[in-house]
Amino acid sequence: MASGCEITVLLTAMKGGDPNAETRLVGLVYDDLHALARRYMSRERPDHTLQPTALVHETYLRLISDSAIDWKNRAHFFATAATVMRRILVDYARQRAAGKRIGGRQKVDLDSFMAAASPHVEQLLILDQALTRLAEWGPRQARVVEMMYFGGLTEEEASEVLQVSVRTVKRDWSAARAWLQGQLSKTPK
Repeated sequence: MASGCEITVLLTAMKGGDPNAETRLVGLVYDDLHALARRYMSRERPDHTLQPTALVHETYLRLISDSAIDWKNRAHFFATAATVMRRILVDYARQRAAGKRIGGRQKVDLDSFMAAASPHVEQLLILDQALTRLAEWGPRQARVVEMMYFGGLTEEEASEVLQVSVRTVKRDWSAARAWLQGQLSKTPK
């Protein structure tokens, strides 16, 4: 794993227009991004056509092409990468489900979903909708879920990105899990 300082320096240099910074950054973050993509893909169905390498490339292209991002540090970079990967996979699931009727709301057990090796497309879309609602109720709690569950960041890294205490992250994580479980276990309509 590359040092946080080195990545932060390159992110700052890239923002400043250093043409070599992006090339050096790719070399430093590629393996970590690939590990993150493998983690995401391990939860997908075995016959998924998107491979971790393609997910890394698409994520990196989106991250680098968004010049509006004011990179803070390594943790901020990987938290943003986790969010982008989640969006790519959700978009992919939506495309796959297009034309198929998802029969009303389904019950989704949060713990089962989080432990699942390959959740169903419908479950991924339902969780995404719940996370979108959570972001309206508690934006920071939704970010904690994205960073820790989807991004694999530690509580310490999430607290650094959010600029709150580790204790606050723990409370947010607990509140978010309880809120999501309540939303996901409601009786289908």
